[in-house]
Amino acid sequence: MSLAVQFATLGAILLPLLGLVGAMFAVWGWGFTWTDFGLLLGMYLLTALGIAVGFHRLFTHRSFDAPMPVKVVLGVAGSMAVEGDLIWWVGTHRRHHQHSDTPTDPHTPHHHGRGLLGWLRGYWHAHIGWFFKAPPPDHERYAKDLSRSPTLRLVSRLFPVWVALGFLLPAALGGLISWSWTGALTGFLWGGLVRVLLVHHVTWSVNSACHLWGHRPYDSGDESRNNVVFGILALGEGWHNAHHAFPTSARHGLSWWQPDVSYWVIRGMWAVGLAWAVKLPSRSARAAKRRHGRRWTPAMDAQLGVVPDADLAGQWRKTVNEVRRRRQRHARRMTTSVES
Repeated sequence: MSLAVQFATLGAILLPLLGLVGAMFAVWGWGFTWTDFGLLLGMYLLTALGIAVGFHRLFTHRSFDAPMPVKVVLGVAGSMAVEGDLIWWVGTHRRHHQHSDTPTDPHTPHHHGRGLLGWLRGYWHAHIGWFFKAPPPDHERYAKDLSRSPTLRLVSRLFPVWVALGFLLPAALGGLISWSWTGALTGFLWGGLVRVLLVHHVTWSVNSACHLWGHRPYDSGDESRNNVVFGILALGEGWHNAHHAFPTSARHGLSWWQPDVSYWVIRGMWAVGLAWAVKLPSRSARAAKRRHGRRWTPAMDAQLGVVPDADLAGQWRKTVNEVRRRRQRHARRMTTSVES
C-alpha cells in the first residue's frame, strides 16, 4: 500500500477525533464539565473493555476462562457498546478469522477494486459498510458453544436491555452528581451518545486501519498490522498482526513497549482468582512466526524456563502451594521452639 493511502487512512480516522476534542474545549464549562469527562472516560473504559476482554478475548478466542458471574458482567459491558448482541458478534469475528482478508471475510478492506475508488470502497466497507449486510445462513454455527449456555443465550437475547442501560446509567449518574436535569442530559450526551461514537470509531478502525496501515512483524497469512495508534486507543486491540498470528493469546502487545490495557486487566483478574487458563504464546512459537530476525528453538525455551503456551493459572497454583508449604514449615518450627 502506498504512503499516500496510509496517510489518507490515518487522516480519515484521526481528524474526526481531533474535531471532537476541539468541540469539547469549545463547550467547556457550560456543555462539557469534569463530571461529563469522568462519565465519558468511565463508560468508554467499561464498554471498550467489555468488547476487548469479554466479547473478543474471552468469548471469541477463549484465551482465558472465568466464572459465570464474570462472564455475565463482561457480556453486559460489551453489549452496552452497541456493536451487536454477544452471539452475533462472536460468530462474525470467528468468520473474520477463518476467512481473513479473502473475499469471504465479512469486513476486509481488500478486494474492492484498484486505485483511490477501490480504496474508498474497501475502507468504507471494513469500517462500517459491512455492518449493514445480512450474515450468511450458516452464521449461527460459528458460536454454537455460546448457544449451548442458557445463561449466555439470555445475555445475548437481552441485548436491547443492556443498550438502554448503557445510556441510562451515565444519565442517572450525571443527574445525581450534579443534582440537576441538565446534568442528566449532558451525562446522557457525553457518557452515552458520544461514548458510543468513540467506541464504535475506535473498534471498527481495528477492522479497517489495522488491515491497511502499520507494521507486520509476524507471518499471519493475511494483511493484519500492528498499529500503535489503536494499540493505545483500543486498549491493546491495535496490535493486530500479533493477534492474527496468535489468535488465542490473551496478550496482544507481545513486546514490553506495547501497552495492552486489556491484558493488564486479565492479569489483574488472574491475580485475584477471577481468571484462569490464560494462554500466551511461547517464545519459540513467537520466533517461529517472525518475518525477520533470529529463529528461536524449544531448547532455548527450556534454558530460560519458558513453558510453551504457558498456563498462568497452573503457575499461580504452584506459587500458592509453595507459599503454603513454607508457612507449614515455619509453623512446625515455631511449635518445636515453643515446646522446647
